[in-house]
Amino acid sequence: MDRAEVTRKIISAKVVNKMTWKHIADRIGQSKEWTTAAMLGQMTLNAQQAGVARELFNLTDEETAWLQIVPYKGSLATQVATDPLIYRWHEIVSVYGTTIKELIHEEFGDGIMSAIDFSMDIQREADPKGDRVNVVLSGKFLPYKSY
Repeated sequence: MDRAEVTRKIISAKVVNKMTWKHIADRIGQSKEWTTAAMLGQMTLNAQQAGVARELFNLTDEETAWLQIVPYKGSLATQVATDPLIYRWHEIVSVYGTTIKELIHEEFGDGIMSAIDFSMDIQREADPKGDRVNVVLSGKFLPYKSY
């Protein structure tokens, strides 16, 4: 048993029981974005959250324990994803990464945007030419220090 097997079981139960990530998040008590990442193996659940997941997905003691272990984050199967949606995010960073970097440095100075002190919001935005995906990424700015 490993975390990947638990993830597969969670996804299977979600499909079979026709659950949405929003429904799961409401039960877990976190945002749909964080909860989805957690259920896909990228975040650590506390005991209470793991208990809710146990009930939702009919998990065993061992499977529930795996949800509380710090995961290996950023664990995509390949360096450049082949899934079209994930690949487009890679493309966005490839095309606009240097622009994002320049504008962040111009506004904040030399540093990085945290992926630890971080939040994300994904919403549908109605548009007469076709609905749009609105993604807001918000991370704390962490300046490099002199030493």
